[in-house]
Amino acid sequence: MRLFVALIPPKHVLDEIAEAFAPYRDWPHLRWTGRDTWHVTLAFYGEVDEPTAARLRPRLERAAARHPRRELAFAGAGAFPRARSAHTLWTGIETDLQRLADSCRAAGRREGIDTGRALRFHPHLTVARTRAPRDLRPLVEELAAYEGTPWTAGEIHLVQSHLGAEVRYETLDRWPLRDATASR
Repeated sequence: MRLFVALIPPKHVLDEIAEAFAPYRDWPHLRWTGRDTWHVTLAFYGEVDEPTAARLRPRLERAAARHPRRELAFAGAGAFPRARSAHTLWTGIETDLQRLADSCRAAGRREGIDTGRALRFHPHLTVARTRAPRDLRPLVEELAAYEGTPWTAGEIHLVQSHLGAEVRYETLDRWPLRDATASR
């Protein structure tokens, strides 16, 4: 099964993103992602067998328990790999989630999962893709002022990708992040 770990924003936040990006849905060459697939990836594991996934679960539970709930907000827009030659349009989160992402990647590595090269983590939610590189600088500049409503990330999700004509994501498990106000 194809797995990743993600934060899943609440419905009101997704509604807000959809509304902010709606005026740009006719932008040429963009394929808009389905709202039901919107998430912030913390770690991508790729193909994982059932026994490995079973061993991974307690590691992710421990990783979640080590990190506090965080107040997050989406802001602006960006493009990967760069705006002038982009394949992906996204809205980002400026709060540093590097340590949480590193813990989720480390949980996978401890189970022998190749989590790829350690790159600087840039938390984002993908809203659109292109088949060929496109100059999205004007769109990124227009959306630079977007500021979303803050929301609390309270749990991480282990998600399975079901690939096909239409991508579908299924949460297999979820674990709460630590309540920083509770005594330890």
